[in-house]
Amino acid sequence: MKRLAHLLLATTLAHADTAPVLGKAGDIGITGSEIREIVAGLEADQQAALTRDSAALGQFVRALLVQRLVLKQALDKKWDQDPAVIAKLVRAREAALTESYLQNASQPEPGYPTEAELTEAYEASKSKLVIPRSYQLAQIYIAKDEAKLENVQKLLKAKNADFAAIARANSEEAASAARGGEIGWLGEEQIQPEMRAKLPGLTPGSVTGPVRLQDGWHILKLLELRESRTPALGEIRDSFVTRLRAERSRIKRQEYLAGLVKEHPLAINEIELTKAVAKP
Repeated sequence: MKRLAHLLLATTLAHADTAPVLGKAGDIGITGSEIREIVAGLEADQQAALTRDSAALGQFVRALLVQRLVLKQALDKKWDQDPAVIAKLVRAREAALTESYLQNASQPEPGYPTEAELTEAYEASKSKLVIPRSYQLAQIYIAKDEAKLENVQKLLKAKNADFAAIARANSEEAASAARGGEIGWLGEEQIQPEMRAKLPGLTPGSVTGPVRLQDGWHILKLLELRESRTPALGEIRDSFVTRLRAERSRIKRQEYLAGLVKEHPLAINEIELTKAVAKP
């Protein structure tokens, strides 16, 4: 167990003379080969996130270095030799080993899904893949000042009124005001019911009257509208394949565990179990 506890630091020392150090914390370093090995052990989505985001990768390496600093402190104080810690390490090792084996046992077949299976699953899931109608909106927000609200309404009714300029000058929501009131694209389900009720029938460029919510008044402008649609398989192929493989893995795991328990039936002595955990 002590050997296991020292493994992370030992790996650093083993690489020290053979690979360039990419990060250091005191006398503890981490090399490119170590980082590649650690990242390779992560889930596919985590790997992808770190690969495409250099800031996230840098933060990940910083966290590893801090972890190694703490580990060195713990080892220097022989924390790994405490009986309670040893018991925790044993349980953690058992859990990690079990999970790793289960993941391997439940891996989908390399060729899954086939093109036919992919198409069949897509057709069966079409009703759940619908992208709801979405709106690109801008707003002018007034919290409490009714006189200010009336003045804004007058400005909006003026000939050649510039909604963006009025929003920048008057809206009390700083982030959207700086963008001329723009709040971006929102799906129907993301819009509060009181606002959503004002949107049907609007055409791009239309402005609603004030909508009263608990936080104040919102005047909305519809910038653009996208009707609901079902994405083509080609648009979602990669994410859909990932989803199908994850579902296949979940099913295989359940089947594996069910078969294991069937082959080795479980039996628990409930009376003795209760006694074992009862307080003295």
